[in-house]
Amino acid sequence: MKINQIYVNLPVKDIQKTRVFWTELGFSINEQFSNEKAICVVMKEDHIYTMFLKEEFFQTFTDRPIAKGETTQTLLAIGLNSREEVDDMVKTAIENGGAKYSEPQDLGWMYQRAFSDLNGHQWEVMFADMSKISTE
Repeated sequence: MKINQIYVNLPVKDIQKTRVFWTELGFSINEQFSNEKAICVVMKEDHIYTMFLKEEFFQTFTDRPIAKGETTQTLLAIGLNSREEVDDMVKTAIENGGAKYSEPQDLGWMYQRAFSDLNGHQWEVMFADMSKISTE
């Protein structure tokens, strides 16, 4: 079996602020799946989407409590094409209301930074050069 798409669903407090945050980071919105209750951010066209659902709407999909940003239930990792793109994304996220939550890591073959978005969701942003991985 091969997955052809992934939709990550995350609760948010404010749809409009979430829209502004992610478009400032350079992502587009799939308006067909967006309204006052949800916004569909295109992470990779035809493959990866993040559905940010207003908390009340998100709650209709589960009978379990929703994490309110004080706990971590998931870490979301995204790969970019260069160290510069990693730095730019984290800088833009922080400038637009996000927060840095860990120090940058440079492992030689992988460079990683991280931010929390407006709702406390943690995003690991990385660039990996697989040709530099040690074979030992």
